[in-house]
Amino acid sequence: MAGNAERTIWGIHGGKSGDADTLFLRHNVLALGWTKMGDISDLPADREAFKARLLEVTPGHKPGFYPNAAGQIFRFIHEAKEGDLVVYPSKRDRLMHIGEITGPYEYNTKPDSEYPQHRAVKWLKSFPRTKFSQGALYETGSAMSFFQIKNYAEEFLAALSGEEPAPAPKEDDSVSYVAEDIEQNTRDFILKTLAQELKGHGLADFVAHLLGTMGYRTRVSPPGPDGGVDIVAHKDELGFVPPIVKVQVKSTEGNIGDPAVSQLIGTLQPGEYGLLVTLGSFTTPALNNARNKSNLRLIDGEELVTLVLQHYEQFDSKYKGMMPLKRVYVPEVLEDSD
Repeated sequence: MAGNAERTIWGIHGGKSGDADTLFLRHNVLALGWTKMGDISDLPADREAFKARLLEVTPGHKPGFYPNAAGQIFRFIHEAKEGDLVVYPSKRDRLMHIGEITGPYEYNTKPDSEYPQHRAVKWLKSFPRTKFSQGALYETGSAMSFFQIKNYAEEFLAALSGEEPAPAPKEDDSVSYVAEDIEQNTRDFILKTLAQELKGHGLADFVAHLLGTMGYRTRVSPPGPDGGVDIVAHKDELGFVPPIVKVQVKSTEGNIGDPAVSQLIGTLQPGEYGLLVTLGSFTTPALNNARNKSNLRLIDGEELVTLVLQHYEQFDSKYKGMMPLKRVYVPEVLEDSD
């Protein structure tokens, strides 16, 4: 048997809700689903063959899906060797289970037909999640069903051998990386959804709704030529009491130049304010022009997403359904004060 230091460590998940937990722990097997793949033992040990079978039995996915999914199945069957270790973070008992792979690939629809791709495993030890650093927990939280643990392998090896792993830094870099990744992915999702779902006049309706959550009453111009103003916003019910805000909305994802800024400025009467909103960004001349106007405000795609996040809870069901989000708390990494 190879020493611990030489052993590859894999991670596996038991379904989104941990529905394979009983199969894993009571029947001593590791298992993947992919039921439409059938018995894969007849496929050559070649990733392209796995990708071709997956494309044949599950057509209709985006191109990037196939190499990723086929790679996971290939790894499970051919790259994971007997004697390798595996970490299973159970969602049922909240423990980290560490085991040793003890058998080759087997296709078996019993006792759970939803997870027929099997490898035998001998479970060695289980540990509370609190034993491991936040970085190790993040690595085992991979979005993939079967994956190799590399960055924090030493922690799991130390736990298995009864040693204390080197203490993780108080501010684990992986915490900030993952937190930033979650936030950026969310922002990308919002901006992409707005660009795909709210082309043209639809974005003006959305911006009007957003302004409504901020306490404004709005009137949206009908589709067609608008003279440079898509929305008129005001605080009072009738729209007589200043300030009156005239809003131009651009659904383009490119740069908005100075002509659009000048057009909006030309619509403003004394005492009125202008707001130009875009999914994209602004050129330097446009920003310089706006910087000299105290009654003009430019909002680019990034700032628009920030406002969406700030006021999302007040959105109506139409827009929440279009971009469903749920509140997630992630660790905040504080900067040193010295």
